[in-house]
Amino acid sequence: MNTFDLALSRLRPRLPSPLEPVEDERFTRRGLRLLLKRDDLIHPDLPGNKWRKLALNLREADGRPVLTFGGAYSNHLRATAAAGRLLGFDTVGVVRGDELEDRPLNPSLARCAADGMRLVFVDRATYRAKDDPAVLARILERTPKDVYVVPEGGSNALAVRGCAELGGELCGAADVAAVACGTGGTLAGLAAGFDGRTLGVPVLRGGFLGGEVTALQESAFGGPRGAWSLDERFHGGGYARTTPELDAFAQDFEARHGARHGLAIERLYVAKMLYGLVTLAEEGAFAPGTRIAAVVTGAPEPQSASSR
Repeated sequence: MNTFDLALSRLRPRLPSPLEPVEDERFTRRGLRLLLKRDDLIHPDLPGNKWRKLALNLREADGRPVLTFGGAYSNHLRATAAAGRLLGFDTVGVVRGDELEDRPLNPSLARCAADGMRLVFVDRATYRAKDDPAVLARILERTPKDVYVVPEGGSNALAVRGCAELGGELCGAADVAAVACGTGGTLAGLAAGFDGRTLGVPVLRGGFLGGEVTALQESAFGGPRGAWSLDERFHGGGYARTTPELDAFAQDFEARHGARHGLAIERLYVAKMLYGLVTLAEEGAFAPGTRIAAVVTGAPEPQSASSR
Protein backbone atom coordinates (compact mmCIF):
# COMPACT_ATOMS: atom_id res chain seq x y z
CA MET A 1 0.00 0.00 0.00
CA ASN A 2 1.53 3.34 -1.06
CA THR A 3 1.45 6.69 0.76
CA PHE A 4 -1.77 7.76 -0.92
CA ASP A 5 -3.64 4.55 -0.07
CA LEU A 6 -2.64 4.82 3.58
CA ALA A 7 -3.93 8.40 3.77
CA LEU A 8 -7.07 7.53 1.80
CA SER A 9 -8.00 4.90 4.35
CA ARG A 10 -8.45 7.75 6.84
CA LEU A 11 -10.36 10.04 4.46
CA ARG A 12 -13.27 7.68 3.72
CA PRO A 13 -15.02 9.26 0.73
CA ARG A 14 -18.68 8.31 0.37
CA LEU A 15 -18.61 5.90 -2.55
CA PRO A 16 -20.69 4.94 -4.34
CA SER A 17 -22.44 8.28 -4.06
CA PRO A 18 -26.20 8.27 -3.39
CA LEU A 19 -28.73 7.98 -6.23
CA GLU A 20 -31.93 9.76 -5.23
CA PRO A 21 -35.28 9.63 -7.10
CA VAL A 22 -36.94 13.02 -7.53
CA GLU A 23 -40.64 13.56 -8.04
CA ASP A 24 -40.79 16.38 -10.59
CA GLU A 25 -43.95 16.76 -12.61
CA ARG A 26 -42.07 18.16 -15.61
CA PHE A 27 -40.69 14.63 -16.00
CA THR A 28 -43.39 12.44 -14.48
CA ARG A 29 -46.16 13.79 -16.70
CA ARG A 30 -44.16 12.55 -19.67
CA GLY A 31 -43.57 9.13 -18.13
CA LEU A 32 -39.96 9.92 -17.26
CA ARG A 33 -38.12 9.24 -14.00
CA LEU A 34 -35.54 11.74 -12.75
CA LEU A 35 -32.72 10.56 -10.49
CA LEU A 36 -30.05 12.73 -8.87
CA LYS A 37 -26.59 11.18 -8.69
CA ARG A 38 -25.28 12.99 -5.63
CA ASP A 39 -21.57 13.23 -6.26
CA ASP A 40 -21.69 16.49 -4.29
CA LEU A 41 -21.94 14.29 -1.17
CA ILE A 42 -18.73 12.27 -1.73
CA HIS A 43 -16.78 14.34 0.82
CA PRO A 44 -17.42 17.79 2.35
CA ASP A 45 -14.01 19.09 1.22
CA LEU A 46 -13.61 17.01 -1.94
CA PRO A 47 -17.03 16.83 -3.57
CA GLY A 48 -18.12 15.57 -6.91
CA ASN A 49 -16.19 14.99 -10.06
CA LYS A 50 -13.13 16.75 -8.66
CA TRP A 51 -12.44 13.83 -6.31
CA ARG A 52 -13.05 11.21 -8.99
CA LYS A 53 -10.66 13.00 -11.35
CA LEU A 54 -7.97 13.50 -8.70
CA ALA A 55 -7.97 10.12 -6.98
CA LEU A 56 -5.89 8.06 -9.43
CA ASN A 57 -3.60 11.00 -10.11
CA LEU A 58 -2.86 11.33 -6.40
CA ARG A 59 -2.18 7.63 -6.12
CA GLU A 60 0.29 7.96 -8.99
CA ALA A 61 1.94 10.98 -7.33
CA ASP A 62 2.43 8.87 -4.16
CA GLY A 63 3.11 11.75 -1.81
CA ARG A 64 5.12 13.95 -4.18
CA PRO A 65 4.15 17.63 -4.49
CA VAL A 66 1.30 18.10 -6.96
CA LEU A 67 1.26 21.04 -9.39
CA THR A 68 -1.83 21.99 -11.31
CA PHE A 69 -3.48 24.92 -13.09
CA GLY A 70 -6.59 27.05 -12.83
CA GLY A 71 -8.24 30.45 -12.94
CA ALA A 72 -8.80 32.77 -10.03
CA TYR A 73 -11.99 30.96 -8.92
CA SER A 74 -11.00 27.42 -9.83
CA ASN A 75 -12.93 24.56 -8.25
CA HIS A 76 -10.08 22.28 -9.32
CA LEU A 77 -7.43 24.34 -7.52
CA ARG A 78 -9.53 24.36 -4.36
CA ALA A 79 -10.06 20.61 -4.49
CA THR A 80 -6.36 19.93 -5.06
CA ALA A 81 -5.37 22.21 -2.18
CA ALA A 82 -7.90 20.55 0.12
CA ALA A 83 -6.65 17.11 -0.88
CA GLY A 84 -3.11 18.18 -0.05
CA ARG A 85 -4.16 19.32 3.41
CA LEU A 86 -6.20 16.20 4.11
CA LEU A 87 -3.76 13.67 2.66
CA GLY A 88 -0.52 15.35 3.66
CA PHE A 89 1.25 16.37 0.44
CA ASP A 90 2.42 19.75 -0.88
CA THR A 91 0.49 21.53 -3.63
CA VAL A 92 1.36 24.23 -6.16
CA GLY A 93 -1.33 26.13 -8.06
CA VAL A 94 -0.39 27.94 -11.28
CA VAL A 95 -2.94 30.74 -11.56
CA ARG A 96 -3.97 32.47 -14.79
CA GLY A 97 -3.29 36.22 -14.61
CA ASP A 98 -0.10 37.75 -13.21
CA GLU A 99 -2.01 40.97 -12.49
CA LEU A 100 -3.56 39.12 -9.54
CA GLU A 101 -0.25 38.62 -7.76
CA ASP A 102 -0.23 42.01 -6.05
CA ARG A 103 -3.95 42.07 -5.23
CA PRO A 104 -5.66 40.72 -2.11
CA LEU A 105 -6.59 37.08 -2.62
CA ASN A 106 -10.21 36.44 -3.50
CA PRO A 107 -12.13 33.94 -1.30
CA SER A 108 -11.31 31.03 -3.62
CA LEU A 109 -7.55 31.63 -3.75
CA ALA A 110 -7.51 32.51 -0.05
CA ARG A 111 -8.99 29.07 0.64
CA CYS A 112 -6.28 27.48 -1.48
CA ALA A 113 -3.58 29.36 0.43
CA ALA A 114 -5.14 28.49 3.78
CA ASP A 115 -4.99 24.81 2.77
CA GLY A 116 -1.26 25.19 2.15
CA MET A 117 -1.16 25.62 -1.62
CA ARG A 118 1.71 27.68 -3.01
CA LEU A 119 0.27 30.03 -5.64
CA VAL A 120 2.32 30.86 -8.74
CA PHE A 121 0.82 33.61 -10.93
CA VAL A 122 1.64 33.69 -14.64
CA ASP A 123 0.63 36.06 -17.42
CA ARG A 124 -2.25 34.99 -19.63
CA ALA A 125 -0.12 34.36 -22.73
CA THR A 126 2.09 31.98 -20.73
CA TYR A 127 -0.98 30.30 -19.27
CA ARG A 128 -2.48 29.72 -22.72
CA ALA A 129 0.78 28.11 -23.84
CA LYS A 130 1.26 26.00 -20.69
CA ASP A 131 0.99 22.72 -22.61
CA ASP A 132 4.01 23.65 -24.74
CA PRO A 133 6.93 21.67 -23.25
CA ALA A 134 9.26 24.67 -23.33
CA VAL A 135 6.73 26.91 -21.59
CA LEU A 136 5.95 24.24 -19.00
CA ALA A 137 9.67 23.82 -18.35
CA ARG A 138 9.96 27.55 -17.56
CA ILE A 139 7.03 27.30 -15.16
CA LEU A 140 8.56 24.28 -13.45
CA GLU A 141 11.76 26.23 -12.80
CA ARG A 142 9.75 28.10 -10.16
CA THR A 143 8.56 24.95 -8.39
CA PRO A 144 9.98 21.91 -6.55
CA LYS A 145 11.95 19.57 -8.83
CA ASP A 146 9.96 16.44 -8.08
CA VAL A 147 6.44 17.81 -8.73
CA TYR A 148 3.73 15.66 -10.27
CA VAL A 149 1.85 17.71 -12.89
CA VAL A 150 -1.94 17.47 -13.21
CA PRO A 151 -3.51 19.39 -16.13
CA GLU A 152 -6.07 22.18 -15.87
CA GLY A 153 -9.40 20.86 -14.67
CA GLY A 154 -7.71 17.57 -13.76
CA SER A 155 -8.61 15.97 -17.09
CA ASN A 156 -6.10 13.36 -18.23
CA ALA A 157 -6.13 9.61 -18.83
CA LEU A 158 -6.05 8.75 -15.11
CA ALA A 159 -8.89 11.18 -14.40
CA VAL A 160 -10.98 9.61 -17.15
CA ARG A 161 -10.42 6.14 -15.70
CA GLY A 162 -11.44 7.44 -12.28
CA CYS A 163 -14.67 8.85 -13.70
CA ALA A 164 -15.44 5.52 -15.37
CA GLU A 165 -16.31 4.30 -11.88
CA LEU A 166 -19.14 6.85 -11.87
CA GLY A 167 -20.55 5.24 -14.99
CA GLY A 168 -20.26 1.82 -13.40
CA GLU A 169 -22.27 2.98 -10.39
CA LEU A 170 -25.13 3.93 -12.73
CA CYS A 171 -25.20 0.72 -14.77
CA GLY A 172 -28.63 -0.91 -14.56
CA ALA A 173 -30.07 2.00 -12.57
CA ALA A 174 -30.55 4.53 -15.39
CA ASP A 175 -31.01 4.62 -19.14
CA VAL A 176 -29.58 8.10 -19.66
CA ALA A 177 -26.88 9.85 -17.63
CA ALA A 178 -26.40 13.61 -17.95
CA VAL A 179 -23.44 15.68 -16.79
CA ALA A 180 -22.26 19.26 -17.19
CA CYS A 181 -18.90 19.53 -18.99
CA GLY A 182 -15.94 21.87 -18.68
CA THR A 183 -12.79 20.11 -19.87
CA GLY A 184 -14.55 16.86 -20.83
CA GLY A 185 -12.82 14.39 -18.50
CA THR A 186 -15.90 13.49 -16.49
CA LEU A 187 -18.00 12.88 -19.60
CA ALA A 188 -15.26 10.78 -21.21
CA GLY A 189 -15.03 8.51 -18.18
CA LEU A 190 -18.74 8.41 -17.35
CA ALA A 191 -19.61 7.32 -20.88
CA ALA A 192 -16.90 4.65 -20.84
CA GLY A 193 -18.22 3.05 -17.66
CA PHE A 194 -21.97 3.40 -18.33
CA ASP A 195 -24.13 0.91 -20.21
CA GLY A 196 -26.68 3.49 -21.36
CA ARG A 197 -26.67 6.78 -23.23
CA THR A 198 -24.58 9.66 -21.84
CA LEU A 199 -25.45 13.31 -22.47
CA GLY A 200 -22.90 16.06 -21.96
CA VAL A 201 -23.98 19.69 -21.44
CA PRO A 202 -20.99 21.98 -22.17
CA VAL A 203 -20.72 25.12 -20.05
CA LEU A 204 -18.34 26.78 -22.53
CA ARG A 205 -19.09 28.03 -25.99
CA GLY A 206 -17.07 27.08 -29.02
CA GLY A 207 -18.01 23.59 -30.15
CA PHE A 208 -14.57 22.17 -29.38
CA LEU A 209 -15.46 19.72 -26.61
CA GLY A 210 -16.31 16.74 -28.79
CA GLY A 211 -12.73 16.52 -30.00
CA GLU A 212 -11.43 16.84 -26.44
CA VAL A 213 -13.62 13.99 -25.20
CA THR A 214 -12.54 11.79 -28.10
CA ALA A 215 -8.87 12.52 -27.40
CA LEU A 216 -9.28 11.81 -23.68
CA GLN A 217 -10.90 8.44 -24.36
CA GLU A 218 -8.12 7.64 -26.81
CA SER A 219 -5.48 8.40 -24.17
CA ALA A 220 -7.31 6.50 -21.43
CA PHE A 221 -8.62 3.48 -23.30
CA GLY A 222 -6.98 3.46 -26.72
CA GLY A 223 -10.18 4.37 -28.53
CA PRO A 224 -13.82 5.47 -28.20
CA ARG A 225 -15.98 4.09 -25.42
CA GLY A 226 -19.70 4.31 -24.74
CA ALA A 227 -22.59 6.09 -26.40
CA TRP A 228 -22.30 9.82 -25.73
CA SER A 229 -23.43 13.07 -27.27
CA LEU A 230 -23.29 16.80 -26.54
CA ASP A 231 -26.01 19.44 -26.49
CA GLU A 232 -24.33 22.83 -26.90
CA ARG A 233 -27.42 25.00 -26.28
CA PHE A 234 -27.31 25.46 -22.53
CA HIS A 235 -24.02 27.24 -21.76
CA GLY A 236 -25.86 30.35 -20.56
CA GLY A 237 -23.64 32.74 -22.47
CA GLY A 238 -20.32 31.02 -21.90
CA TYR A 239 -17.99 29.95 -19.17
CA ALA A 240 -18.61 31.35 -15.67
CA ARG A 241 -21.71 33.15 -16.97
CA THR A 242 -25.34 32.81 -16.05
CA THR A 243 -28.58 34.48 -17.09
CA PRO A 244 -31.56 35.73 -15.09
CA GLU A 245 -33.59 32.89 -16.62
CA LEU A 246 -31.06 30.30 -15.46
CA ASP A 247 -30.92 31.75 -11.95
CA ALA A 248 -34.72 31.76 -11.74
CA PHE A 249 -34.75 28.13 -12.88
CA ALA A 250 -32.22 27.14 -10.21
CA GLN A 251 -34.17 28.95 -7.49
CA ASP A 252 -37.35 27.17 -8.59
CA PHE A 253 -35.60 23.77 -8.60
CA GLU A 254 -34.34 24.41 -5.08
CA ALA A 255 -37.83 25.45 -3.98
CA ARG A 256 -39.27 22.22 -5.42
CA HIS A 257 -36.64 19.79 -4.13
CA GLY A 258 -34.07 21.51 -1.94
CA ALA A 259 -35.67 20.94 1.45
CA ARG A 260 -36.43 17.26 0.89
CA HIS A 261 -33.05 16.41 -0.64
CA GLY A 262 -30.81 18.89 1.16
CA LEU A 263 -29.89 20.25 -2.25
CA ALA A 264 -28.46 23.62 -3.29
CA ILE A 265 -27.97 24.11 -7.03
CA GLU A 266 -24.53 25.19 -8.23
CA ARG A 267 -25.18 27.71 -11.00
CA LEU A 268 -22.27 27.45 -13.44
CA TYR A 269 -22.42 23.71 -14.07
CA VAL A 270 -25.27 21.86 -12.38
CA ALA A 271 -28.01 24.42 -13.10
CA LYS A 272 -27.17 24.41 -16.81
CA MET A 273 -27.33 20.62 -16.97
CA LEU A 274 -30.68 20.46 -15.14
CA TYR A 275 -32.11 23.27 -17.27
CA GLY A 276 -31.05 21.33 -20.34
CA LEU A 277 -32.75 18.17 -19.11
CA VAL A 278 -36.03 19.98 -18.43
CA THR A 279 -35.90 21.56 -21.88
CA LEU A 280 -35.19 18.23 -23.56
CA ALA A 281 -38.01 16.57 -21.64
CA GLU A 282 -40.40 19.27 -22.84
CA GLU A 283 -39.16 18.76 -26.40
CA GLY A 284 -39.96 15.04 -26.20
CA ALA A 285 -36.32 13.96 -26.50
CA PHE A 286 -36.79 11.01 -24.13
CA ALA A 287 -39.13 8.06 -24.65
CA PRO A 288 -41.71 7.35 -21.91
CA GLY A 289 -40.25 5.06 -19.29
CA THR A 290 -36.73 6.51 -19.56
CA ARG A 291 -34.77 6.73 -16.30
CA ILE A 292 -32.59 9.86 -16.37
CA ALA A 293 -29.70 10.23 -13.93
CA ALA A 294 -28.55 13.83 -13.49
CA VAL A 295 -25.01 13.94 -12.05
CA VAL A 296 -24.72 16.64 -9.37
CA THR A 297 -21.02 17.32 -9.71
CA GLY A 298 -20.68 19.89 -6.93
CA ALA A 299 -22.31 22.36 -4.57
CA PRO A 300 -22.33 26.17 -4.73
CA GLU A 301 -19.19 27.89 -3.52
CA PRO A 302 -20.11 30.46 -0.87
CA GLN A 303 -19.22 34.10 -1.54
CA SER A 304 -17.69 33.57 -4.95
CA ALA A 305 -18.24 32.47 -8.50
CA SER A 306 -16.73 29.20 -9.63
CA SER A 307 -14.63 28.07 -12.49
CA ARG A 308 -12.99 24.88 -13.53
